[in-house]
Amino acid sequence: MPDRFDLPAGFRWGVATAAYQIEGAVKEDGRGPSVWDVFAARPGAVRDGHTGAVACDHYHRYPEDIALMKDLGLDGYRFSIAWPRVLPTGAGAVNPAGLAFYDRLVDALLEAGITPLPTLFHWDLPQALEDEGGWLNRDTAHRFADYTAVVADRLGDRIPAWITLNEPFVHMVYGYALGIHAPGRALMLDALPAAHHQLLGHGLAASLLHERGHDVLIANNLTPVRPASPSPEDLAAATAYDALHNRLFTDPLLLGRYPDLSAFGVADDLHGAVRPGDLDLIACSRLAGLGVNYYNPTRIAAPTDPGLPFAEAPIDGVPRTAFGWPVVPDGLRELLAGLRDRYGAALPPITITENGCSTTDDLDDQARITYLASHLDALATATTEGIDVRGYYTWSLMDNFEWAEGYHQRFGLVHVDFETQARTPKASYAWYRDLIAVHQASRRE
Repeated sequence: MPDRFDLPAGFRWGVATAAYQIEGAVKEDGRGPSVWDVFAARPGAVRDGHTGAVACDHYHRYPEDIALMKDLGLDGYRFSIAWPRVLPTGAGAVNPAGLAFYDRLVDALLEAGITPLPTLFHWDLPQALEDEGGWLNRDTAHRFADYTAVVADRLGDRIPAWITLNEPFVHMVYGYALGIHAPGRALMLDALPAAHHQLLGHGLAASLLHERGHDVLIANNLTPVRPASPSPEDLAAATAYDALHNRLFTDPLLLGRYPDLSAFGVADDLHGAVRPGDLDLIACSRLAGLGVNYYNPTRIAAPTDPGLPFAEAPIDGVPRTAFGWPVVPDGLRELLAGLRDRYGAALPPITITENGCSTTDDLDDQARITYLASHLDALATATTEGIDVRGYYTWSLMDNFEWAEGYHQRFGLVHVDFETQARTPKASYAWYRDLIAVHQASRRE
């Protein structure tokens, strides 16, 4: 039986997934193509040519997956809704079969005693909208608001809170700046309008959700930024990187302004994307909570080549996941303390909306147990330091399609045989189930 971490009363436990990574059924029941369907079909775009066409077949097997969640004793399940399943071309006619799937999913979760926490956008933009410019096109923010209204009007009677966007920084950088994720555009700093338009979409969607009486969150990938040395050059580089990775998607929400990006040669209108009134709308989205996705810190040094005002430096002397990511549990406490110190009273309650690791294909995944336990210990320390953290959603319920890595990285508590679709709980699944049971028992004491 795992030890009980010293977490607040009412702390909520969950798992997280994303539609394109688990659902499959990409051509069934009227679903339209997403940018990931098109990107994964490009030769060499995804490792070994893998695609999400079948993934975990969650579209058909969701009752089995919910049974696993119920056995875990979860308070909540964070999943995403596939925009092209609801609106196949991103706008216009609604696909009734797509909405019906999420009706069934939400009802089944509630019957199992699990609160749904849907994410409206987890990177699977309808390809028809990408053909019109995607998130570089301001109109996409308005189409996102229209889509939000469709989904909220259908499901909102059973869902108390929504996450608008997942990791807008990663989507902008990997998808529009570097081209290693869908839609595969390599625009470097010319990708910055995609940052503003995602945040504008968040603000528009939040306004609609608030009108319907719902709470609104956003899930950002955040990282504590550590300078490689105390030199002025490394400190300046770390400040520039922090502004891009962390502050670009948080300052507008909590402070009503963009951070200083002058180190990148970029004005605060982000290449003309920002219009009068936009930041007021974004800042007035009144977050009920900030979702924090944490995986590792980032070490930054002065640039060695022209182009960007920073260079990433390795973090040495620490364990690494199967993905090669450094394992630094105290980075989570460091990150949360930094948010508290930076934003003060403007910082809403925090939910850890993703945290987890890829390990080797082994059912006795002790490395994952160690990872989760050490990060939860750091999280508990953060709460004793006065940081308001309300819940923890580990990534992920089950092994799935890991974007450009295809099926080569396994983040799940549950092993998936992608040939047979057999689900097999790992040792970490039993550990997490027992941990949740300990905490739930303490609620009744």
